[in-house]
Amino acid sequence: MTGPSPIDDHRLRFDDFDNSDLFAKKPRLPAMGWNSWNAFGSGNTEELTKAMVLKIKELELDKLGYCYVVLDDGCYHPERINGHLTSDEIKFPSGFKAMADLVHSEGLKFGMYNDIGTRLCSGAEVGIYGYEKTDCEDYIKWDIDFIKVDNCYYMWDNATFADPENAKYSFAPNIKSIEVDGITYDAISAEITGTRAEVKDSYVTSIGTFDGTAPDHSPAGPRSSELIFEVRSSEEGIKDLFVTYASGAAEGTGQWLQVAVGEKIYFDALVAPTENQEAFTVSPAIQVELKEGINKLRIMNHRRQENTLDSYARIRRELEQAGNRDIVFSICEWGKTQPQNWGHKVGNSWRILNDITFQVGSDGNNGTAAWEGDYTTSITSQYNKAVIMDEFAGLTKGWNDPDMLVIGMDGIDNIMCRSHMAMWCMMNSPLMLGLDLRRVTKGDEIYNIIANRELITLDQDPLGVQAKRIFTTYECSEPDKEYIRDNDRIDILAKPLANGDIALGFFNLSQEEKDVPSVSTDEILNKTGGKTVNKELFANAKEYKIKDLYTGEEKETVSKVFGAGKLAACDSKVIRITPVS
Repeated sequence: MTGPSPIDDHRLRFDDFDNSDLFAKKPRLPAMGWNSWNAFGSGNTEELTKAMVLKIKELELDKLGYCYVVLDDGCYHPERINGHLTSDEIKFPSGFKAMADLVHSEGLKFGMYNDIGTRLCSGAEVGIYGYEKTDCEDYIKWDIDFIKVDNCYYMWDNATFADPENAKYSFAPNIKSIEVDGITYDAISAEITGTRAEVKDSYVTSIGTFDGTAPDHSPAGPRSSELIFEVRSSEEGIKDLFVTYASGAAEGTGQWLQVAVGEKIYFDALVAPTENQEAFTVSPAIQVELKEGINKLRIMNHRRQENTLDSYARIRRELEQAGNRDIVFSICEWGKTQPQNWGHKVGNSWRILNDITFQVGSDGNNGTAAWEGDYTTSITSQYNKAVIMDEFAGLTKGWNDPDMLVIGMDGIDNIMCRSHMAMWCMMNSPLMLGLDLRRVTKGDEIYNIIANRELITLDQDPLGVQAKRIFTTYECSEPDKEYIRDNDRIDILAKPLANGDIALGFFNLSQEEKDVPSVSTDEILNKTGGKTVNKELFANAKEYKIKDLYTGEEKETVSKVFGAGKLAACDSKVIRITPVS
């Protein structure tokens, strides 16, 4: 492909993001089920999937809410046949409709996988790009209930496995100055919004959006930058704008320029390439309409978000037009384009980082996970980002997705697994099991973790409020907003519940035993009060019932201070507090 299709009225713009959702979505709690990837990678088969369906029923996990059975990458024939997706004839000889029928016959729901690019992450040349209508019609014929859509080989961005030169679409060129009505305005004197762009020598670079794929940048605050000039005009009318720029095709310097005055965009396309990133040239005239007086002229590039949003929206639109099925739409673009800002417009959940593990299992191999790691591949890497994203989630919005559960994989012990489960439930994360369920026996330690009804009840609480971090032992001024990656700490999370209770979670992220601070009802309500049901009752109760959600132990107290004593390495405690009137 030579580049994006011309911008038209159907392409979504950054300025549309704050408007109402693009699609009518019913309020939906986080999805629960089983996904094949962490368990089997690309090696999943029809027989293995059937075995997982039978284990879900045998373990009665469906009665706890685990109802979606999702085929991830590796299930398709590696090339299209007559323009259509088909199943791998060796792995899934009966086809996808038969698989869906089997899953449905057991009272469960069936899910599948694709990618917004030209290929899947496995390399199979069956990505949905260009085939949205055809594929979505087939998915409806196959009776799917869930679809996970990945982000490999995406043409408009520097996605994993894609051409790094795609950065030319994601960033504006380096800007040295603009000229309007014979007046030159230097870029380094203009206002830079957000935190991405920066001044370099005599020009401004990195006008675009942070890549959120890895845990390098906080999701809180503005993730994109614009360059804003205050342009004075002596009269209202059409003026010629000339931009002095240098283009590139590398992180921070691109070729796609957006120009707006106020909210109206006048230019949104690739500019002519320059010899290098500092070989500045002057653009052809761009006509803009100015009012008399001061005008806010914006130089920007929001294509990293806009193109991705548009691609996912096309899939959602085609699914809805193909049939009347209630389908969960799981956006899996790894947090790359800051989906917390736009995911609610099209999806039911959005991944916040790259995969939680790259060492997936196979038939007879558990795969390996980690409690902590430098990149995304650990429980705490995912938690540390998701825990400050509570304001982006909600019952009518959708859910932050820190990836599938790695409970039961090698490399993590049962204490870590239990804390992992509690974290995900407190944060209203989708609960997608990622282990070979044939290893689980009803009543064993892994079963007791994934089948903890009390924790699941938090995740599925009808109020739909993600827990807020109200305290951390790491020194910071805003524990609910600061992105903390140093795991030598204790976090305390509070989660308001629909009946007026509050769940309190104490998490030791470190690898050594620690004393746990206590928190008072006042501290809890100061942080969660706006979302707490019957705040006055909770504040003024004469007594509280306390339930330990791991042991089931219950007690009553008149104290308005709650703690957890000591916690072992990587351990946690979650209690449910009920005010007694």
